[in-house]
Amino acid sequence: MTFLDVSAPACASDAGSVCQWIWDHTGLGFVALHADAALTGVVHILLILLISFVARALIYRAINHLTRMTAQGAAPPMLRPLRAPARKALDRAVSAERRRQRALAIGSLLKSVTSFLIFGIAVVLVLSEFGINVAPLLASAGIAGVALAFGAQSLIKDFLSGIFMTLEDQYGVGDVVDLGSASGTVTAVGLRTTTVRSGDGTIWHVRNGEVLRVGNSSQGEAVLTIDLPLPYDADAARAGDIALRQAELVASSADFADLIVEAPQMLGIVDIAPGVVTIRLTGTVRAGDQDAYSRAVRAAVKTAFDAALAADPAADFRPPAPAAGEPA
Repeated sequence: MTFLDVSAPACASDAGSVCQWIWDHTGLGFVALHADAALTGVVHILLILLISFVARALIYRAINHLTRMTAQGAAPPMLRPLRAPARKALDRAVSAERRRQRALAIGSLLKSVTSFLIFGIAVVLVLSEFGINVAPLLASAGIAGVALAFGAQSLIKDFLSGIFMTLEDQYGVGDVVDLGSASGTVTAVGLRTTTVRSGDGTIWHVRNGEVLRVGNSSQGEAVLTIDLPLPYDADAARAGDIALRQAELVASSADFADLIVEAPQMLGIVDIAPGVVTIRLTGTVRAGDQDAYSRAVRAAVKTAFDAALAADPAADFRPPAPAAGEPA
């Protein structure tokens, strides 16, 4: 039967059928004969597309909801056991903007994967509606996928590692980290590589799949120790009281009051060497601020030791000068 065949097909006698309506209005037998199949195929294709777009919209809505919840969430569980003042200080370290950016990055990735999967399935179903045998196509795609997976397994490993690093918030831009192969300040975080600037200014590009451990010095809290060498015959107890008092004054100052997690403590003598005893002062502060606090305490202790020496020449807490030939 040709397209312009004017002979009535058998289905033209079916009352109320699409075939009869087409035959009555056009007189084209070929069109009338295949009208039912064509109309059914069009309806199926439209339903496939409609379901695809609806499913995509619903999943996008769920992803957006999850993204908003993550961006507006509270501090991570690892910080919750701390007492309220410490948690209040540490919450500022977990930046809301950083949390928002992380959530948006993961949301964008999930949306891309969702669109690829849904529309990929829709294309296969539409091709099957056109009578195309999709089995060889699926088999070829599977073989190509396996070959690509073997050829790009390191790239896939980098991407998967980057996704989990982002989800777990192992580090972010501005954090001081030790990645094993490189250490320094993070300048950029991607799904494939992380960029770190070391102390000498060198930029290191580290593949995420090669990062086996992460040491982050900018999250949570940091315990600092300040060792103070004294002459062997100095009054270590008095020196320790003076140093602890200065550390407490610095901790209560406006610059550091919100950064202190645990009050400073004097541990006493921790080492004895020829002509020298060493006392140790410890404290716990918000991560990233330990160096500033340590410098401020050392400066305050030196000033206090100088004042004590001026008031009482016997209170000389200055460590002995190194002997000739010894390193200073």
